[in-house]
Amino acid sequence: MARRTRGFDTDAAWSHLTKRDRKLGKWMEKLGPIEADPRWRKPFDPVDALARAILYQQLSGKAAATIVGRVEAAIASDRFHCDTLARIDDVALRACGVSGNKSLALRDLALREERGEIPTLKQMSTMDEDAIIAALVPIRGIGRWTVEMMLMFRLGRPDVLPIDDLGIRKGAQAIDKLDEMPAPKVLQARGEKWGPYRTYASLYLWRIADLANAPKAKDAKPVKRSQG
Repeated sequence: MARRTRGFDTDAAWSHLTKRDRKLGKWMEKLGPIEADPRWRKPFDPVDALARAILYQQLSGKAAATIVGRVEAAIASDRFHCDTLARIDDVALRACGVSGNKSLALRDLALREERGEIPTLKQMSTMDEDAIIAALVPIRGIGRWTVEMMLMFRLGRPDVLPIDDLGIRKGAQAIDKLDEMPAPKVLQARGEKWGPYRTYASLYLWRIADLANAPKAKDAKPVKRSQG
């Protein structure tokens, strides 16, 4: 079975999108090229990444990092897996600041890993996006959006469009000058024009949403933003 490379040619994506969609292309020219994400080339462990995604949900980056650090200290490892998570019970997880729902999600992830239900990075390289989503969304606490973020930012898949993401929908609203955000199904149809580089289009939609929602003129105040 053919292996899929991680990452894609951003120059080719730029050329394709600016030719196929004039409205998006104008924004792209305004914002300038977005470079390839260095994470596309870095190895990572899907189970560990999913565990961290669970722990980071609905928390600020600082708060989540503090909790992750406590759990790492408790299990004496910076690697979240069924074997290392077995070193800590639910009471100790709660003492680290992990909610009951997240504890259940971590236990479900560990159990599925132990059963061999979580594809490895090597196995993912032979799977299409839908197959990866289907394999991971049954995990408690892992939704489609979380898997889409892994596909885009870690696996570097070129043709992912998170149609339920508010930032993506706001970006689409801005480029088409709509009164309301497009519904996910409408956005899905709109995004057909961006294939096979819907990931690259999505990166611009997020930036367009930020720019469109930024404070105007004299009311604008400088805002410091951290890089994720």
